[in-house]
Amino acid sequence: MADENNTPVFQIQRIYLKDLSLEQPNSPAILLEQTQPNIDINLTLSAEPAAEGFFEVCVTATVNTKVGDRTLFLVEAKQAGIFEIRNVPAEQMEGIIGIVCPQMLYPYLRAIVSDVCTRAGFPPVLLTEVNFQAMFEAQQQARLQQEQAAPADATLN
Repeated sequence: MADENNTPVFQIQRIYLKDLSLEQPNSPAILLEQTQPNIDINLTLSAEPAAEGFFEVCVTATVNTKVGDRTLFLVEAKQAGIFEIRNVPAEQMEGIIGIVCPQMLYPYLRAIVSDVCTRAGFPPVLLTEVNFQAMFEAQQQARLQQEQAAPADATLN
């Protein structure tokens, strides 16, 4: 057994589409307009323990497409995975959950968003490649700066 000899374990248990929504609140009138839409894309990550040694990691994409101030279409897709992670040093755990797992989920999310847009009657929205390593390092740096600033603020009072 892996737990008995403390061998590190990292396995994908399941990858699945957790949530998907499409809205076209101003159809059909807005579909007749020839104006180029503005596209806003937002990505978020979340991770939660699912059971002992198992974690659910989710990558969510929200694509909001507008013509002027009216929504043409809004797509939100949440791609999730259950990962077994055991006997991994604590200092490596955040990187696995914040970099490795999202990198495995993201290609599925990209395909889903593109497919939903096409099936809704629009050109596919192709999510760009994401450097999850850079995102993770930026979050770590921001957290470190906040921690360093907090003691300085406390000593000023």
